[in-house]
Amino acid sequence: MDRVDQDSVERAEPGKLALDGAANEPAATFARLAVEFHDSDGVEETVEAVVEFALDALNCSYAGVALAVRGQLPEVPAATDPVVAEIFQFQMTAGDGPLVESMRDHSTLLIRDTATEERWPEWAAKVLSLGVRSVLDVPLATGNGTVGVLGLYSTERDGFNTDDEAIAHILARHASVAVATARQEESLAKAVDARKLVGQAMGILMERFDIDGDRAFEVLKRHSQDTNTKLRDVAAQLIADRKLPSV
Repeated sequence: MDRVDQDSVERAEPGKLALDGAANEPAATFARLAVEFHDSDGVEETVEAVVEFALDALNCSYAGVALAVRGQLPEVPAATDPVVAEIFQFQMTAGDGPLVESMRDHSTLLIRDTATEERWPEWAAKVLSLGVRSVLDVPLATGNGTVGVLGLYSTERDGFNTDDEAIAHILARHASVAVATARQEESLAKAVDARKLVGQAMGILMERFDIDGDRAFEVLKRHSQDTNTKLRDVAAQLIADRKLPSV
């Protein structure tokens, strides 16, 4: 290497060369992945594409995605092997482990060898018993916070190198946007469906009892509150079996 190139290397930011190299090499594959994300029909198909790509592009034995759910335990919509679901579930139940910390602190965590890991001894013993020696947890995050974690698992000690980490971060960035977009689209679709159901139910009440729209909506809302049932579900039940709440 001549002196100019050597100086360029020495001045490069830590991890920059690995990231650039990882980004350039699988560019076509990432382009294909972006298309798959765009064509995916909902959150589950999106995360399934993520984990399948992880197996192809990274030096890992298993992969999975855990998604944050407000007010509830994270859900596991995609995993390439039951081992992943068992590892995720163990951490969620205990409330401790790299997955929990990665999701909470938006941090990337690398465990080079579960046989010598001391930060989470119970978790490490469990994962080691399942034949996993190294783990890489990468947060799926957007500007609004963490939406989940991409978990990568290898049966080999120190199974993830610098290039693997770089590619995992690129994949996580793609996946974060795709998951957030898919969730938003699903929420909008549910909202539209709910409005349609409520509208139909109001129409039934208006026709049956000769009341106006405001009164019909109040009937549905009161029944929802009295039975502690979502307004959408009250409307759906009314439409399905024509059992009307008292006016």
